[in-house]
Amino acid sequence: GRMISDLIIKNFAIIESLHISFAAGFNVLTGETGAGKSIIIDAVNLLLGGRARGDIIRTGAEEATVEAIFSLGAEGETMARLDEAGLADGDELVVRRIVSRSGKNRVFINGSLVPLAQLRELTTGLVNIYGQHEHQNLQRSEAHLELLDHFAGAQPELGAYRELYSEFAELRRQLERLDLAERERQQRVDLLSYQRQELERVRLQPGEDDELERERSLLVHGEKLMAASAGGYESLYAGQQAVCAMIAEVAARLEGVQRYDEQLAPLVDRLNEHLYGLEDIATELRAYSEKLDFEPERQEQVEERLALLAGLKRKYAPDVTGLLAYLERITAELEDLTNVEGRRGELTRSLERCHAQLLQAAERLSRKREAAAAELSVCVERELADLAMPRARFTMHFESLLEASANGMETGEFYLAANPGEAAQPLAKIASGGELSRIMLALKRSAPEGDGVRTLIFDEVDAGIGGEAATAVGEKVGRLGADFQVLCVTHLPQVAAFADHHYQVRKNEEGGRTTTGVVVLNAEDRVAEVARMLGGLHAGKQSQEHARELIAASKRQF
Repeated sequence: GRMISDLIIKNFAIIESLHISFAAGFNVLTGETGAGKSIIIDAVNLLLGGRARGDIIRTGAEEATVEAIFSLGAEGETMARLDEAGLADGDELVVRRIVSRSGKNRVFINGSLVPLAQLRELTTGLVNIYGQHEHQNLQRSEAHLELLDHFAGAQPELGAYRELYSEFAELRRQLERLDLAERERQQRVDLLSYQRQELERVRLQPGEDDELERERSLLVHGEKLMAASAGGYESLYAGQQAVCAMIAEVAARLEGVQRYDEQLAPLVDRLNEHLYGLEDIATELRAYSEKLDFEPERQEQVEERLALLAGLKRKYAPDVTGLLAYLERITAELEDLTNVEGRRGELTRSLERCHAQLLQAAERLSRKREAAAAELSVCVERELADLAMPRARFTMHFESLLEASANGMETGEFYLAANPGEAAQPLAKIASGGELSRIMLALKRSAPEGDGVRTLIFDEVDAGIGGEAATAVGEKVGRLGADFQVLCVTHLPQVAAFADHHYQVRKNEEGGRTTTGVVVLNAEDRVAEVARMLGGLHAGKQSQEHARELIAASKRQF
């Protein structure tokens, strides 16, 4: 499947140089506070087109580089986007971003320099970062309806609705075009009639401009062509001391003496062969020169016709093919403009018919959405209860629209009341990263295919969680690892215990400089790291035992 396989970071914050290879499943990053765990998330955020701040460049370096390799597997959409942009390279996507002190930012996709906006476009849908970040889909209300539609399986209804909507919009545009003020219509009719007359009068022939250019070239250079062709015929064949006569003479002389030495025979044959060839050329030159006729009046006609065409081309289209297409187009438009009344009646009827169907389709979509919203609320609230938000109320808040939009006859936004007695408010207003992350988790678990994203990054999603809830978060994030690639920065041992792959971020001091490194932990080191997380500095025997138990218990959960 699709995932981030490698992350390479150079001179970024306190990281001098770092290369991490990630696996599928649940990847956990842990380490002491300040070791640089969230720097890794910042790096990914930059690769998705996030803002670059100047202060991310390591002291003493001129530029910071972050690079990620995504393997796209058989995934279609990103591949299709890369293809279209001419950036595809096998089934890998290599994104590199360089931030320099001078403020110059460079972005490379599969080795080609691209603008930042294109990076954002090409990487949307690859990674979601849940945490204290800009990459919060949840804070964009337009993403909510999309997520609900995925959960509802409303693609068929939405597809049917959108088809009608675009037909409706097109009919409405056509009607608006018809209703161009009557005066404008009249002016347009006059203008187009004049243009049509002008174009019809010249009786254009497809491709005649090219033909005429060729003929003109012949006429302009007629004398030179004549001199060369007729003169050539003369020199080769007809004139005094013609080449052919001279060669024939040589051949005859050799023929006369070849019986004294048979070595000459093939030479005689070859000379004769050449002679026939030259005679042929001479005949063709004569024929060519006889066909050349430059009547001065023909040249005048051609020049005149070309000048006429040039005038039309300046006005209407770059070539005769274009002129003919333009003529066809204005003829059709004139017809529309002149039979405007009948056409208006016809369009109005079509529009009414289409609008009625559109309303029915919108109604079907709304019903499906409302049913799904109720179901999603139940699922998400159940998940939130496991995540230490037992009394949270999660709802989808619909607003009806007066005018149809491409997404239906309503907008939808998620609302949350975290505690009883609190007023529900839109998710966009909820500031706490911990709450948002939990909602995200709950949504991802309720509607896993919600937005097609295959790599989920959780940055300290467990802020403000402890005890039972911590184990629940670990288990939930861990279970997502069965279907998605999950990278999770955590300080909770209960979450780390569920990892399929555990990375430790370490800080090293060398010669007064701090550097950050990352190591993949084996089973033993994992126990030590989880014990450190459990017991702080005093990770003694007890913590070790507890760590072993946690890790063993997490294995039993699945």
